Amino acid sequence: MPSLSALLLAFVLCCLAFIAVWVRQLQTRNAGMVDPVWSWSMGAMGVLYALVGTGDIGLRWTVGLIAGLWGLRLGTHLYLRNAGKPEDSRYRKLRADWGEQADRRMLQFFILQAFFALLLSLGMWTVAFQPAWPGNLQVASACFLAVISICGEALADLQLERFRTNPANQGRVCRSGLWAWSRHPNYFFECLHWPCYMLLAWNAPGAWLAWIPPVVMLWLLLKVSGIPMNEALTAARRPEYADYMRTTSAFIPFPPRKS
Repeated sequence: MPSLSALLLAFVLCCLAFIAVWVRQLQTRNAGMVDPVWSWSMGAMGVLYALVGTGDIGLRWTVGLIAGLWGLRLGTHLYLRNAGKPEDSRYRKLRADWGEQADRRMLQFFILQAFFALLLSLGMWTVAFQPAWPGNLQVASACFLAVISICGEALADLQLERFRTNPANQGRVCRSGLWAWSRHPNYFFECLHWPCYMLLAWNAPGAWLAWIPPVVMLWLLLKVSGIPMNEALTAARRPEYADYMRTTSAFIPFPPRKS
């Protein structure tokens, strides 16, 4: 399949998935399902590129495996976390801010997420259509980074989920495990995932495209919908969080400071 056709097909399928989620949230008034669907869609885009790409078969297998495992793990975690729960506070705040226009604005927001999914998939797409093997060192480094990022984020998610499900921790802030060294270790390991495609696209004609996803993801998590929104909502609900912010690195894991 031509490379641009694959990109267009991925975007159309992603939009259809998000529209289906939007229709569903009209009935449930819970937009939280968009989080796992976003992760599953991103992983599926990587697998799609691997299947229809015309690049080196080894690279296509590698990108499909990395993207598929990452999307499956993260999407399943988010689904299990959100299933049967009230709507996430982020989406409740958006509904309150948008008022009577909430349904229309939510659809626009979902389609915007499809656009960002396409932007973030550029690294996967570039690799799947790359004809030349980038080198054993680059591929080995990409696979190593993928394992570290997926396992690190899974560990951070597991530690936080165990903390939240303990009734004794109701209303408190998780400050154990990876969360003692970073306020957002899950975001840190998430950002480590995206440079994998930069390494795999090392010798590709359009290798510069693989630099876009890591930069976009870092910008989203540090400046837009990740840390700023999360911390504003958490600090308002949990007084302990102010001290946590003073003593703990926001992103890159570091030993905690004294209160």
